Amino acid sequence: MNEYLVITLIFLVYFSPVFYQLYLAIKENKGGNTIPLKKFKKFLKYSVMVIIPVIIGFGILSHTNYLNYEKPLTFDKYEQITFENFRGLEFFKKSLYGNERFAYVITSIENEIDDKTITIQSFFHPSRSFVYKKNTNSKELLTHEKYHIKITELFARKAKEKISKLNKFDEKKIEVIIRQAEQDERNFQKQYDYDTFHSYVLSEQKRYEKEVDSLLNLLTEYKEPKIEFND
Repeated sequence: MNEYLVITLIFLVYFSPVFYQLYLAIKENKGGNTIPLKKFKKFLKYSVMVIIPVIIGFGILSHTNYLNYEKPLTFDKYEQITFENFRGLEFFKKSLYGNERFAYVITSIENEIDDKTITIQSFFHPSRSFVYKKNTNSKELLTHEKYHIKITELFARKAKEKISKLNKFDEKKIEVIIRQAEQDERNFQKQYDYDTFHSYVLSEQKRYEKEVDSLLNLLTEYKEPKIEFND
């Protein structure tokens, strides 16, 4: 069943007593009895007071699973990552064109500028990443998702390479480089998923793995998170 239809049905069931109270209030109000209308307003108020925190809670947990939280992991933890680290919640479990062999990973490039020291790191977010079945033994799917992590690390290193080649510390230029790296990373991630069809096109998957590994090796000198300017 479509997830939006499910949500609609839940709301209709939840608010069905409200609709009934509204019907009674309108009916009695025509006869001059305003008491049911006052009861309806009070009933509606408490119904909304209950549902709003529930909606907020669902929204928060859908974004980050704080019920089973694991802090973001830096790239040096890459080899330790398995589907057990994918702790995100999907209240209406998604699939890929009906296939339960499905997962997604959330990564980010984080930075901090302190005086003339710039720290840039890629992160994998376990409590925001999701796998349909945690007990899946699909090595291909895990490899595909983990290469998303490598791609994020690749563009973090690209940013550090460009920053380290600046003649002097320039915060505005540094911020532009980082924003551009983030945009390029997002575009590359989308193209990766499109070309590999989320790991189903094996030849493309292998091509990306080779390309990403090669580029990461070329940028090995930029794997450390900090860049310092001494001018």
